Amino acid sequence: MTTVEAPPGAGTGHRRRLLDGLAAGIRERGYSETTVADIVRAARTSRRTFYAHFADRQECLVALLHETNQRTIARISASVDPGAPWDTQVRQAIEGWIGAVRADPAIMLSWIRDVPALGQGRARLFQRETMSAFVALIRRLTDTPHLRAAGVLPASDQTATILLGGLRELIAVTVEDGTDVAALTEPAVRATSLLLGPQRHAQP
Repeated sequence: MTTVEAPPGAGTGHRRRLLDGLAAGIRERGYSETTVADIVRAARTSRRTFYAHFADRQECLVALLHETNQRTIARISASVDPGAPWDTQVRQAIEGWIGAVRADPAIMLSWIRDVPALGQGRARLFQRETMSAFVALIRRLTDTPHLRAAGVLPASDQTATILLGGLRELIAVTVEDGTDVAALTEPAVRATSLLLGPQRHAQP
């Protein structure tokens, strides 16, 4: 992903502090109200340093959310035991995602709400590539001999996209309402089970 890959040493030094500064601004006042001045103030650095690392605020946001989503994908993947019953795996995946959201709801909300509003260009490319990464995760988690034996077939790109879109909107509304996203676990598990479970292959 050429538009968002971090350069060597991105996890340390000024770049790290700038990303953390943007994250702090998003948590406190939201992305739209966070300026470059706010970011460099939180990072205890200068505008010159900011522009040495990022072309603009949007590029900084894309880099931050790329990191966040990579961690979320890794967390979901690590949460699932591929040898567990299919319905247990569904619950494990949902709980992994909900856990990632609870860890930083403002940043997750920024991905869902702010990035689509940025329009075309690198933000749009980032959004498409990130959704593709989540779709690939769902396809990989559902494409195992264990699940095939239980009657669960690999999710198609279309089915995975439908699932992602619904869960993302549900998460966004819940965070905006100030409700604990843990309350979404049961309805999300039920919906995912209906969409991906073996009953979708049953003959009438």
